[in-house]
Amino acid sequence: MKTVVLLSTLLLSFGSYASIHPADTDGLSAWKETPVKQAIEKWVQESTREGSPDFIPLDKRYVVFDNDGTLWPEAPLTFQLQFAVDEIKRMAPEHQEWKEDPVVNAVLNNDLKTVAASGEKGLLKLVALTHSGMRPDVFSQRVNRWLTHHKDKRTGCRYDQMGYQPMRQLLDYLRANGFKTWIVSGGGSDFMRVTSEKMYGIPPEQVIGSFALTEFSLTKDGAQLLKTMKGAFNDDKAMKPVAIHLFMGQRPVAAFGNSDGDLDMLRYTAANPDYKTFELLIHHTDAAREYAYDSHPPASGKLVEGIALAAKQGWSVVDIKQDWKTVFDPLQCKMQ
Repeated sequence: MKTVVLLSTLLLSFGSYASIHPADTDGLSAWKETPVKQAIEKWVQESTREGSPDFIPLDKRYVVFDNDGTLWPEAPLTFQLQFAVDEIKRMAPEHQEWKEDPVVNAVLNNDLKTVAASGEKGLLKLVALTHSGMRPDVFSQRVNRWLTHHKDKRTGCRYDQMGYQPMRQLLDYLRANGFKTWIVSGGGSDFMRVTSEKMYGIPPEQVIGSFALTEFSLTKDGAQLLKTMKGAFNDDKAMKPVAIHLFMGQRPVAAFGNSDGDLDMLRYTAANPDYKTFELLIHHTDAAREYAYDSHPPASGKLVEGIALAAKQGWSVVDIKQDWKTVFDPLQCKMQ
């Protein structure tokens, strides 16, 4: 009997160990054997090996990822803005009064240059019309319908299939080594939470994004929330560390982004006084398989200061063309 108990204990212990220290297989098969991949693996190995001077305890292994341009594309438009554009077109027949608005008219006429020229005020108008005045569950249903029924014209992918394959592998690799993965992005929290678990294995409670306040009320149907545009919080630039402190409660040990808007998050992570951290920026260099931009992005994702800062600070920079074997899942998208 003692032998059976001992054997069971050993098997359970091995299973627990294997969940944190996976077998030596290439979990990053979509990455080329370049210094960037080697830097990731070295940091993970050193930070998870007990006895290492760079060891990070399991309860401190919090890592943060931007979303737009880091986990999925942000060109030619961010997915959330494309959703707003498509929703305006879908809903317009029921709202004849919208046609008096020049930004809405530009959307209906596929005049995206005018939409872009409207600036933040115009974009907020589109968001207000398509993201507020409804229950959160209704909004989630609309987003889910859009993600699963609309395709990106260039890749042939549904939007919920367009997570970068190398980054999805990286998320799995980090979690297999005991890290807790979070999204910290300028995208809307409610928008990203619809698909974060399905696409990235990140549950809704580990998604931090831009948000506005909801209003609580008691109705004949019971207690409910209503989405508004009040108290809007834009989770970008210096607000990212603020949001990390508010929602996570501790400083990350690794941060991944792709634009100058992510630099404060990377700086905040790099200044962690207790552990050796890891910072990485993604440089969009592959016009054939995705998009190539830095100083002049199609919509968002400007990366100028970050390139210089990464060289100075010793941060890793992914050159998509040189460092990734594939960009999207070849079984789902035309462009790999």
